[in-house]
Amino acid sequence: MRIEIPEKARYIIKTIMEAGFEAYVVGGCVRDSVLGRKPEDWDITTSAKPQQVKALFPRTIDTGIQHGTVTVMLDKEGFEVTTYRIDGKYEDSRHPKEVTFTPNLVEDLKRRDFTINAMAYNEEAGLVDIFGGMEDIGRKMIRCVGAAEERFSEDALRMMRAIRFSAQLGYTIEENTLKAISVLAPNLRQISAERIQVELTKLLVSGHPDYLGTAYEAGVTRIILPEFDKAMETQQNHPHHKYSVGEHTLCSLTYVPAQKALRLAMLFHDIGKPETISVDNEGITHFHGHAAVSEEMTKKILRRLRFDNETVFMVSRLVRYHDYGNSVEPDMRIVRRAVNKIGEDAFPLLFEVKKADILAQSEYMREEKLTRLERWQQLYQKVLEKGQCVSLKTLAVTGSDLIAIGMRPGKEIGEMLRQLLELVLENPESNTKELLLEEASRRITEYK
Repeated sequence: MRIEIPEKARYIIKTIMEAGFEAYVVGGCVRDSVLGRKPEDWDITTSAKPQQVKALFPRTIDTGIQHGTVTVMLDKEGFEVTTYRIDGKYEDSRHPKEVTFTPNLVEDLKRRDFTINAMAYNEEAGLVDIFGGMEDIGRKMIRCVGAAEERFSEDALRMMRAIRFSAQLGYTIEENTLKAISVLAPNLRQISAERIQVELTKLLVSGHPDYLGTAYEAGVTRIILPEFDKAMETQQNHPHHKYSVGEHTLCSLTYVPAQKALRLAMLFHDIGKPETISVDNEGITHFHGHAAVSEEMTKKILRRLRFDNETVFMVSRLVRYHDYGNSVEPDMRIVRRAVNKIGEDAFPLLFEVKKADILAQSEYMREEKLTRLERWQQLYQKVLEKGQCVSLKTLAVTGSDLIAIGMRPGKEIGEMLRQLLELVLENPESNTKELLLEEASRRITEYK
């Protein structure tokens, strides 16, 4: 097998080897090359020690020199070069207390997480695959290098990585590897929220976001997202549904585009249902007010997982309004008001959320729901095409215009602008500077 190594990475390997050391590209870049995917990074492993690597190149950065890693800078591009090493005892389920450098490539590959990530390559030796990575790629399988419980005891985050790789590649997780996850999932409590967030996001935006179900079955969500476990255990006995809340969520994830905000919105859109469940005299379940409860829970969960404020703001709005207008036959006035209420940035994303929600429900009234949603979309497009005003941003007058006709700066300006916007939402043809200033002048006179 031949792997096309980029020119700069090839130069680093050649330079190190000409100095009498071994050097290979290793890990994810090898895996992705084998799979025909474009690697994001080209990591290099070598028998040379960090100071020996630094001596060979004019510009290096001590990225993690205590663990054997220096970054070699070529032009403005960096390549991580790490010395073969044996990891010492892990004391925090994440990092080894110390590392020992070794001249043996096999010893270095032994410490890696999964067989598909434990392959190395250079143009002289070809592919070095000691642990059956190619065989596992052929079997579409995620399997730990060596004993799974040892690998996960060393670094608990590897359990989430196993599920994430499974979702990204569409692979199954080998039986002993999955069993070890079930046993050691509680160790994820020792992992930072930021790292959990990264792996969860990668899983969600993968080709198989519903593999979150594997995380549930293995006991992982019980630790990182216990609210989801409640959803999985909450049944929906209702004509509009055929799954539990959690199963509906997993299904809906597969119907929405692989964008972070959309996938997170689908994950949390019904997260408040277990908290709002009621059962009527006929045994039908209801979840009155679940959208508002889901919104508040979404905010808390996203902040707990250290998501950025922009993501929290967008996702919580999509969750809050995922049922908005579902039973309303819209017209353009209703649509304008909906855009104003929900926000111009979030409103178009709601169509994807609503469609995914519908497709993950039962077939009951599905065509009627989809037809109404399409009507909303068509009217929204007309609003856009006509350039109709839906917010203060496109109102034909500003605060400065109101001051120019005699209004004093202050709260009254904002209130007047909101009143004029109300007028324009009802009658978009009135969004001209002349008409709005005339109306503002009339109202000012009436107030006096």
